[in-house]
Amino acid sequence: MKVAIVGTSGAVGQEFLRVLAERNFPLTDLVLFGSSRSAGSVYEFKGKKYTVKELQHNDDFKDVDIAFTSAGAGISKEFAETITKYGAVMIDNSSAFRMDKDVPLVVPEVNAADAKDRPRGIIANPNCTTIQMVVALKPLEELSHIKKVHVATYQAASGAGAAAMDELKNQYGQIERGEEPTVNKFAYQLAYNLIPQVDVPTENGYTKEEMKMYNETRKIMHSDVEVSATCVRVPALRAHSEVIWCETERPVSVAEAHEAFEKADGVILQDNLAEKVYPMPLFVAGKDAVYVGRVRGDLSNPNGISFWCVGDQIKKGAALNAVQIAEYLIKENDVRK
Repeated sequence: MKVAIVGTSGAVGQEFLRVLAERNFPLTDLVLFGSSRSAGSVYEFKGKKYTVKELQHNDDFKDVDIAFTSAGAGISKEFAETITKYGAVMIDNSSAFRMDKDVPLVVPEVNAADAKDRPRGIIANPNCTTIQMVVALKPLEELSHIKKVHVATYQAASGAGAAAMDELKNQYGQIERGEEPTVNKFAYQLAYNLIPQVDVPTENGYTKEEMKMYNETRKIMHSDVEVSATCVRVPALRAHSEVIWCETERPVSVAEAHEAFEKADGVILQDNLAEKVYPMPLFVAGKDAVYVGRVRGDLSNPNGISFWCVGDQIKKGAALNAVQIAEYLIKENDVRK
């Protein structure tokens, strides 16, 4: 099993290396790719050093079985044919192909089998906020069809990459020293602040990030669910949080929801308000699961239920989800067509 990582130097590329090692992924060879700027960099994986190669339109992917790509939508679009030409499965972490009809959009806990139908050899990894939400919605959907979702996200600096995380840390130090904080990665200072915009606006007044949650959720869940999202950047370092309100076809009790969450694949329930037990990004960072708490009935809707969920944006929201897709394909003996 020969594996390639495209975009090795980025936050998600580095997480790929950690996740593959943690899960003892059954690879026999590893090749790392990056831009001309990162070519020549050396990274260690399970005691062996690997040098980053410059990504080029050549035959470097001829013997690759699985390619994890996380170098941005532009690079994914430009190099997709080069990567898949000889039969490699491209599992792409960008937004390039997510809504293409001939590219499956996969979260293994929800729609793993969709990964088998990939006419272009490409599988898209969903947006991080969508991934954690659909993992949490799936057990409720199995109780009663979800008709509507309202969601407010609290998205960590990690969503904008490693440089954004560094900027947030630096801003706190600069402010404490009485210096003007450096602002490059976001439109405004993030330290001691909230920014109610993630991604660019669209014509309907929602941002691109918010529309991803609408469109991707419907595709992944094969559902007519209506999703209305408000996405907010918050000064947490890593792990996104979401408040989710669902309207189901029939009333779902808190006890039913608790039982469904406890049994669900990839979900950990932490819900005891009296004892101050609930998930928080500080403690979920670096974890695999999506954590759920604050489960309660919606006072404004008899068919409504709401909850709080937290997931590591770089891990389950990106690298881990992609690796789990690959693990599913290996288990199904479906890597090469």
